[in-house]
Amino acid sequence: MAELGKKYCVYCLAEVSPLRFRCTECADIELCPECFSAGAEIGPHRRWHGYQLVDGGRFTLWGAEAEGGWSSREEQLLLDAIEQFGFGNWEDMAAHVGASRTPQEVMEHYVSMYIHGNLGKACIPDTIPNRVTDHTCPSGGPLSPSLTTPLPPLDISVAEQQQLGYMPLRDDYEIEYDQDAETLISGLSVNYDDDDVEIELKRAHVDMYVRKLKERQRRKNIARDYNLVPAFLGKDKKDKEKAPKRKITKEEKELRLKLRPLYQFMSCKEFEDFFENMHKERILRAKIRELQRYRRNGITKMEESAEYEAARHKREKRKENKNIASSKRGKEEGKEGEFAAIENLPGFELLSDREKVLCSSLNLTPARYLTVKTIIIKDHLQKRQGIPSKSRLPSYLDKVLKKRILNFLTESGWISRDAS
Repeated sequence: MAELGKKYCVYCLAEVSPLRFRCTECADIELCPECFSAGAEIGPHRRWHGYQLVDGGRFTLWGAEAEGGWSSREEQLLLDAIEQFGFGNWEDMAAHVGASRTPQEVMEHYVSMYIHGNLGKACIPDTIPNRVTDHTCPSGGPLSPSLTTPLPPLDISVAEQQQLGYMPLRDDYEIEYDQDAETLISGLSVNYDDDDVEIELKRAHVDMYVRKLKERQRRKNIARDYNLVPAFLGKDKKDKEKAPKRKITKEEKELRLKLRPLYQFMSCKEFEDFFENMHKERILRAKIRELQRYRRNGITKMEESAEYEAARHKREKRKENKNIASSKRGKEEGKEGEFAAIENLPGFELLSDREKVLCSSLNLTPARYLTVKTIIIKDHLQKRQGIPSKSRLPSYLDKVLKKRILNFLTESGWISRDAS
């Protein structure tokens, strides 16, 4: 019974259940789409006879998987809707196609199949004749978009706008650069009785005004590019804390100050990239010098460099120890001459060698040093026992001397580090 419900082409005998063409003049003549498009003729049927599309347009043109289930009837309604409502009116087109299709589905289907699909590639030419060509300069010219396109308004609060005198809708300030520039053209008017000299003079005024406007815009662009407004409002400090950068050396800071006039010719990113590249160059040059030093010492592999650096560090350490030992010997030999200023003062014999050096360097008599030492140690012991005590240091002891003596007593172990 299933075989009886199927339809076959009378010419090629292929099954034509989804779609077939029936001749309106010949009885029992039904052809498949391939035979019909080829103009097949059989018996009394001729290719110019009238035909009728059978199956009501429920077949798909593009395939069920690629198409998303669009039937030929919906395709016909879609083409009628695009002709009637125009491209872009997807709501009206979706209502015309049927309630089963949303405006988003209608747009995606038309764009993917009829514009970017094979049909669109075959019908839409790559080069459209008589198309208008944009002859304006890309950047920096009199008609360039960089000068005619307004910048987006600054993202600042209302209070900050009032502080700056900024008008966000106009992207202007109450006080602009060269505030009186408009006086050049405010009184100009075109008269029919003007001679050539007057016309050229008015043109010169307009040209001067245009140059002043360009200078205003250039200054605004520099302020935007280098974030001068957030820096003025104090917002740049928070941004710097959030995004830590590499530490800038003192030499690089001095070089940045010297090259500051270049800011007006370079954007902020270009300027930062310039210094980053210089930093990378210094690192590469130092690495090259290090590798050349390794090569001069006979090292040809990076594995050998670690052993070489360890040996070099040991040699430098031995040299440093020798220098320290020689300096100590020199100090011990010259001790008598070093302490000549305080050796005859009272209390000198109570001092250790280090305390003698300290008193000599601070130009402090042994008696005064012993007095300060006794007071500091006594106060420290009272604090450890929980007894409140106030500092009773002599008046001749300033902050520098007190700090030096406290550090010395802490390093010597007389008082703890917390007390200092």
